[in-house]
Amino acid sequence: MQGKAYDVAIIGGGLVGTAVARDAAGRGLSTYLCEAGDLGSGASSATGKLVHGALEAMEGFRIGTMREAVQEREILMRAAPHLVRPITFHIPHHERQWSRAAFRMGLFLFDHAARHSLPRAERIDLETTGAYGALQPHFTTVFAYADCIADDSRLAVLHAVDARARGATIETRQRCTVAERDGGRWQLSLESTLTGERSVVLARILVNATGPAAASVLDHVVHVRQQVNVRMTKSAYIVVRRPMSDIAYALPNADGRIVYAVPYEAGTMLLGPAVTPFAADPATAAVDREDAAYLLDVANQYFHAPVHSADVVWGFASVAALPAEAARGRAAVIDAPPNVAPLISAFGGSLTTHRRLAEQVVDRMGRFRKIAPAWTGNADAVLPGGGFPRGGESDIVRALRAGYPFLPLALAERLVSAYGTRASAVLTGARNAADLGVGFGADLTPAEVDYLRHEEWAVSAEDVLWRRSKLGLVFDETEAAGLEASMAVRSVPRTVVEASPVVVPA
Repeated sequence: MQGKAYDVAIIGGGLVGTAVARDAAGRGLSTYLCEAGDLGSGASSATGKLVHGALEAMEGFRIGTMREAVQEREILMRAAPHLVRPITFHIPHHERQWSRAAFRMGLFLFDHAARHSLPRAERIDLETTGAYGALQPHFTTVFAYADCIADDSRLAVLHAVDARARGATIETRQRCTVAERDGGRWQLSLESTLTGERSVVLARILVNATGPAAASVLDHVVHVRQQVNVRMTKSAYIVVRRPMSDIAYALPNADGRIVYAVPYEAGTMLLGPAVTPFAADPATAAVDREDAAYLLDVANQYFHAPVHSADVVWGFASVAALPAEAARGRAAVIDAPPNVAPLISAFGGSLTTHRRLAEQVVDRMGRFRKIAPAWTGNADAVLPGGGFPRGGESDIVRALRAGYPFLPLALAERLVSAYGTRASAVLTGARNAADLGVGFGADLTPAEVDYLRHEEWAVSAEDVLWRRSKLGLVFDETEAAGLEASMAVRSVPRTVVEASPVVVPA
């Protein structure tokens, strides 16, 4: 059985895999990506949602780590300002931590690395300003700094959308069962996880971007002699009921770790991570009782109103697997014996640094064929829905409502926060609210679900409610079941694949 031949085939549709597909396609390489589940459905949707300047590096004054993280933060903010948003963090200070002088020096270095792209760090005297807010009253000082939060799973989807626009073939629910070298080519045997249909794809270069499963894929799918010994750690997060302002918190614990408390969706707060060694199947990683207790304990050391286990509404965990010699939390490992097709395995890569790891993977391909220069860090390398000035979301919302005056403000704001300038594509052809269809729950309409099915590879209610959005936090079981049933039977052809982006008045 003969299949189509590509320059590059990628196994894994998480943040790194989709970013590799986008980068490679943008350099003119014919590119194929397969993902056994949904895009961004593994560790890529279970991050702490932080795109940050490596606050943890402040203690050791690791300027290089800070600078790289800040540079990647700037690139992602520019590429997807609707998904990567600045937020102010407060670090409560007490004398059991660093001295105030150490805090000031560390944040000065943090600002220096950022080159003032966001507001500069400052010390706030809570007694003088009366700005105690959520903290216990014995905290009299906080150090404020600016960083970013992001929608991780939507970033993975948008990498794939952009890769497809540049000619890449993206197939979800397509499991690679075996990948074998045939001289100078790889032969990938594929099986649809929906229909069982089998197919073959050929490629000159294979990229293993399966995240924490990368070492297992080497052993059980690719069957190469290369042995990569990895260490695994689990990061667990919980979402709790806690209406918050637009302030996030970085909460240092006595064990030297930092727990972040971040405003999340639907009046909730995200707490994490609880980091522990891990030795089981990464697919089994979950938040256990000890993880939740640890996070609640740290939060209750700082917040005035206690957070209880009954307040937990959701939890998720991810596993990071890194070779022992990995630098800066990532590695691109090459297996290329003479006269056979090369394999590149990607390990690590956080939400902040995944683009850089993908760029390094594609750069490594230059050893085996001529490729164009790196481009995803360029000023004009925006992701779909981006390409507008920082802070310009309100202008897009106004323009969207001017074109679709029947849209409630809250729905317009949610659409812009998810789709940016492409929000109008969700509404193509609608002249009134009835044209969007009868809603499934919250403000989710059939028009939006059809868009996600036809343009963003959504197959199930879970894809829509937990990765293309976080509406799963407000949907009840009956509403989710209704959406699942509708997606199982609806097959509405979409006649307009690309709609004109929202035009923001000058």
